[in-house]
Amino acid sequence: MTQQIIREAPAPEPLEGQQTNAFFYVPAPNEPILNVNNIQGNILGGFNKDYQALLFLEIENPNAFKHWLKSQINFIATASEVIAFNRLFKSARQRRGREGTVKATWVNVAFSFEGLKKLTNDADSFTDKSFKAGLVARAADLKDPVDKDGKPIGWVVGGPDNGKVDVVFIIASDERADLLAEISRILESIVAFTDGKGNAKSSGARITFLEEGANLPAPLSGHEHFGNLDGISQPGIRGRVADNPKDLLTPRQNRENKNQGKPGQDLLWPGEFVFGYEGQKDDAETLEHSKGEVVSAGLHWANDGSYLVFRRLRQDVYKFHKFLNDIAVDLDTDPRKVSAKLIGRWPSGAPTVRTPEEDAPSLGNDDNANNDFEFNGDDPPDGKFFKNDVVPPSKDATGLRCPFIAHTRKTYPRNDKTPGGGGPGPEEIDRSEVTTQTHRLLRRGIPYGPVSPSTPNNPLQDANFVDRGLHFLAYQTSIVEQFEFVTKFWANNPNFSEEAAKGHEFEGKLTLGHDPIIGQSENNKPNGDRTRKFFIHLEDDQNQPQTKELTAPEDWVIPTGGGYFFAPSISALKEVLTN
Repeated sequence: MTQQIIREAPAPEPLEGQQTNAFFYVPAPNEPILNVNNIQGNILGGFNKDYQALLFLEIENPNAFKHWLKSQINFIATASEVIAFNRLFKSARQRRGREGTVKATWVNVAFSFEGLKKLTNDADSFTDKSFKAGLVARAADLKDPVDKDGKPIGWVVGGPDNGKVDVVFIIASDERADLLAEISRILESIVAFTDGKGNAKSSGARITFLEEGANLPAPLSGHEHFGNLDGISQPGIRGRVADNPKDLLTPRQNRENKNQGKPGQDLLWPGEFVFGYEGQKDDAETLEHSKGEVVSAGLHWANDGSYLVFRRLRQDVYKFHKFLNDIAVDLDTDPRKVSAKLIGRWPSGAPTVRTPEEDAPSLGNDDNANNDFEFNGDDPPDGKFFKNDVVPPSKDATGLRCPFIAHTRKTYPRNDKTPGGGGPGPEEIDRSEVTTQTHRLLRRGIPYGPVSPSTPNNPLQDANFVDRGLHFLAYQTSIVEQFEFVTKFWANNPNFSEEAAKGHEFEGKLTLGHDPIIGQSENNKPNGDRTRKFFIHLEDDQNQPQTKELTAPEDWVIPTGGGYFFAPSISALKEVLTN
């Protein structure tokens, strides 16, 4: 398993009794009991395995496929199984000081809208317009590179010329041999399906794409291909996994704030990620009082399910590292510092809000500190331009420590002023944070492809083309208001967030721009200018402050496939989709 299990799924001991760990047990009798035996395991628990594969199928014969799918239901991991395993894994690793004591292989499944239409007559009752349209139809609006007809360019899965992706299976394991064994079991069952009497039957499915992903080897374990620790800032989720009011999905580890899990991890109502539970109230006055209505997908059988967004994102590591190196020479600084300002975190995961001028691995590795910060508010400089490793946790309304364009700030602005704040006034910050929390995602991605020999300090180009990148996977209950909102109105929007940047101009300019990592240019048609611009702030090697607008002439992260899916409950698989 990856390091992410520590970062994203801290858990109490696997069994009740005398507690020997440091979790702060806060009962939450008013939070809902989550139907963890009915919810698929990757949604709330998170597989967090070292090895993971995505298998895509086209449904050619719906009736035959239903029979085959019914034979696979018992292999689908539930949230109760995954959460219990994650607790046991973490407990065993803490006591023994090593991994490998326990291991597991998990499988989950999700369906596109077109796939659901083949299996049930009421699929059109889903209310999310983007889910029903599909990612291909939405690609141009997301500013993906497209042809003259608006069709995405260069896709290898999910595109108009790649074969249909009605179904996706997510297979994950602690060992690659176990992963391959489970993949083989599924593939064999598809091509050589038999009924209970051993009679050969058609599975009704055609395999259209299969690709493995894996946690990168040390020293990049838990990192993505650019070299940065990934998956640090995930939302906490309210809710219990049993009748016991202390048996919480997200343990409360912040004694100073009962509305957080780990320090800095705000707790959200589960309806943001799973249908059939209360979600966030987007017009609440404060985050503490933001419990909203039960969230519905439009069908009762969709409860305990979730939308899944998949994006295959190719990463051009050499071009990104060369850009860092070129800018570092120009600004007389270290390429890793330029990267930190573009990401908002150092390679270790340490946030630049707390340590703006140098990496602090001990901070990056501390789950109770590496996410404990806000943006709105300021700590005064301490002799120099900024101060490092700020205690108590730092704030950065000026955008000097963490630029407004930094990837982590653009995709999760925390308590920054945003258009959702309703304009200047005493409630603007609280209102901004309330609306920001309605656009969160549960990310479950993993890298694919071999590690690059390139580093920020020594950019190296592959002798031949190498395809590497990220399988971006994220769960939510509104593709329109979560994934697409973050992409369109935050990451791709060079003017976000004007509300936060106003009053902190540099030479009369707002220090804004595209998200330099995943933000995409307006010019997404063939031969369009993909140039993006953004401001950063840092100290050079002579401790002199630098503020500069940078120009990125091309993309470093390129969409090469994807799809919108729905991950149904176990009961929906049994009672609706296989009948």
